Amino acid sequence: MEFASASWWRPLVAAAIIQWISLAGADAATVPIGVFAWQGERAAETDWSPVLDYLNAALPQHSFRLDHYDAEGLRRAIAEHRVDLVITNPGYYVTMEAEFGLSRIATLASAGVSSPARAIGSVVFTRADRSEPADLRGLRGKAVAAVAPDAFGGYLIAALELKHQGLDTGSDLAAVRFVGLPMTRVVEAVRRGDVDAGIVRTCLLEQLVERGALRSEDYRVLSPRQEPGLACATSTPLYPDWPIAVTRQTDPALAKAVVRALLEMPEGEGRLSWTVPADYRPVHDVYQELRVGPYAGLGAVTPEALVRRFWPWLLGVFALLAAWVIHTVRVEYQVHRRTRELREALQARKEAETRVRQNQEQMDHLSRLSVLGELSGNLAHEINQPLTSMGTYARSLLRRQSRGTLTAEALTEACTEIANESERAGGIVQRIRHFARKRPAVREPSDIVAIAAEARRLLMGMLAHAPEITIEDRSRGRCRVLADGQQIQQVLLNLVKNAIDASRALPPERQDVRIVIEPADTRMLVHVIDRGAGLEEALRARLFEPFFTTKPDGLGLGLPICKTIVEAHGGRLWAGPNADGPGMRFSFSLPCHASSA
Repeated sequence: MEFASASWWRPLVAAAIIQWISLAGADAATVPIGVFAWQGERAAETDWSPVLDYLNAALPQHSFRLDHYDAEGLRRAIAEHRVDLVITNPGYYVTMEAEFGLSRIATLASAGVSSPARAIGSVVFTRADRSEPADLRGLRGKAVAAVAPDAFGGYLIAALELKHQGLDTGSDLAAVRFVGLPMTRVVEAVRRGDVDAGIVRTCLLEQLVERGALRSEDYRVLSPRQEPGLACATSTPLYPDWPIAVTRQTDPALAKAVVRALLEMPEGEGRLSWTVPADYRPVHDVYQELRVGPYAGLGAVTPEALVRRFWPWLLGVFALLAAWVIHTVRVEYQVHRRTRELREALQARKEAETRVRQNQEQMDHLSRLSVLGELSGNLAHEINQPLTSMGTYARSLLRRQSRGTLTAEALTEACTEIANESERAGGIVQRIRHFARKRPAVREPSDIVAIAAEARRLLMGMLAHAPEITIEDRSRGRCRVLADGQQIQQVLLNLVKNAIDASRALPPERQDVRIVIEPADTRMLVHVIDRGAGLEEALRARLFEPFFTTKPDGLGLGLPICKTIVEAHGGRLWAGPNADGPGMRFSFSLPCHASSA
């Protein structure tokens, strides 16, 4: 009887069990929350898990999920409608509010901050063992590390404060190096000494000290400010805390339920809480004054701004014009162009193969003949001297014979001198013929010092009053070069001839020319140095252009041909001022032969 009278509670328990089973069996709607992970995914998971757990408990009909992104990843997730709620810093919120129409529904009320409207700033810091920079103005000419050009606390707030201090980050700083997320990379760059100072958001340094990742005596804050209610160091004014926002596709009923739950989220020591949305006008002011983000190009009517504003109309106009142009000229143009190109390509291919082969040989040969042509006057004089001497000795023998005073000793002496002078003239002619003859290029291991000596002998034999030409061999027999000796000799003759011409009108003590040969790793360097008047930088920049010359009667082909020869040997030819005084220094490098010691 008592059991029957106590059975009133059974229907209530059964109904509760049925309701629980129905709720447990129903699928909860998944609500993705996109979070900007400025310290990395692990730190973001730790920071925002309490909010996730609270929402899942307060709104069991929904299944909330945290998705962690960097700045660009969060932007793509919003554009692709992969998130319904967004938790990000105030700078990125303002940017994506303008781009995607985000709407903030609450503002974070962080522990240790007196007001959510004044919670975030930037800290500019350096190593404690550095005496400079002393403050923000001391950053002029220094290198600074930051997260990214669009990072709010990690760059933009500090950039605005530097602007107020009279510094432009683009021109007054030596460099701004953006190291990316997580923000601790900035701290590491300063610690290693890669930069002079770093920019991070407020309270990051204190958090690292608290976790044991940094010591407070290791860093120094530049131009610290006293902000009421803030326990952390800051170098800038403070701005509103992080908002939570909804996207355009978020269900209004869901947004309303989330707002109600967040505002009722209990406060406590070290716990997150939320308040009504703060005024983010100060954040807009940062972007507006720096002319970045939504305010890029503000105040200037630029072609980009006009395109952004009127792009649908412009696109329509260009589409009509393009259609008209395509309709009128496309078919005819394509037929004529392709027919002409095919015909020309077939003909050009046949001719080019022949020209390339012939032109290279002709170029080298003509360059050698050009050098001989420039020296032809002196060459005639040099050959004329031994011929005159031979004539003089022969006439002397005839006079002595006619007077009957010719002796055996005089005859021997005269014949010896005639033979020596003929050998001298023959040697000059032989070297010229060897230099001028046309032949295919042959590369073989060669002694660059011997090539330079032969070029010197050829010049000394061809010039009437040749200046002093010295060869300084610093190679110590280091290696031999794989080269066509005659082509490299041609390069040396051109360079030495130019050096002689550059100082011809100067006093004799400034007419000498030096050829310096020295090793450099796996290459040999050859320098031709004169003490002439030199060339201005503007002229030096054009020295190797074809047909450019500084000589009244020059063709402007010598140096370009020399450059082609050296580069064909795997080397490089360049020019610069003489480091030891007035004049110029022409240098070229040649790789050592692979089998050289």
